[in-house]
Amino acid sequence: MNATDWIDRYAERLGTDPPTPDEFRAVLDLAAEAAHASERLAAPVACWLSARAGIPLAQAIELARDIGKDAARD
Repeated sequence: MNATDWIDRYAERLGTDPPTPDEFRAVLDLAAEAAHASERLAAPVACWLSARAGIPLAQAIELARDIGKDAARD
């Protein structure tokens, strides 16, 4: 089973729609920002936090990029 099939089935069991292709890419972009700025462990937690906060993915990615920029200056 590939990732898309798994996500589709998981979304169905959650009672929600799976992400659109653009949303899927945005989630991966957010995860990449978190992982590259710190360590891989931060990726899923960053995605969970943004969902819990209820903020749009674009805003979550920008916030993650800001943290990466701050860390580069430190």
